[in-house]
Amino acid sequence: MDERERRWTQMMLAAHAGDRSAYEQLLREIAPAVRVVVRRRFASFGMATHDAEDVVQDTLLAVHLKRQTWRTTDPLGPWLWTIARNKLVDHLRRRGRRVEVPIEDFAETLSAPEERPGADAADVERHLALLPEKQRAVLKAVAVDGASIGDTARHMGMTAGAVRVALHRAFAGLAARLRADD
Repeated sequence: MDERERRWTQMMLAAHAGDRSAYEQLLREIAPAVRVVVRRRFASFGMATHDAEDVVQDTLLAVHLKRQTWRTTDPLGPWLWTIARNKLVDHLRRRGRRVEVPIEDFAETLSAPEERPGADAADVERHLALLPEKQRAVLKAVAVDGASIGDTARHMGMTAGAVRVALHRAFAGLAARLRADD
């Protein structure tokens, strides 16, 4: 495990312990790293890199949604790069192009933790119902249906920035409600 991955692992451990600033710093550090890898893969497929940001945002969103699935005894890197690879493949599939992306392009370490079950579906639906309609629609489009930020913006007649803001607010609202339920 290299120094960067050790630092990321420590930040995620701190975030799991409730350190919000460590989590924000982690996201600030992994975003450019994911961006570089995704753009490189887009270029290797001969694709324009203008859609790369959607994959980066989808990856960061998945990290946020699935952060409880990361095993604290494992390094963060393999888990992160598996998510990034899967989001890239999902993006390519949505575009109707079948491409196999080797995981070796994403990380030096191939092992990744198995996902653990998340929240009960009834709890999720109950909390979603409490969100404002637009936030709920954005969250479902991106997190449940797998739509990109750009596609969601076009479909809902919003800007990509407005979709990101609504998505962020939806997550913040859900997180607050889930913490209150604990």
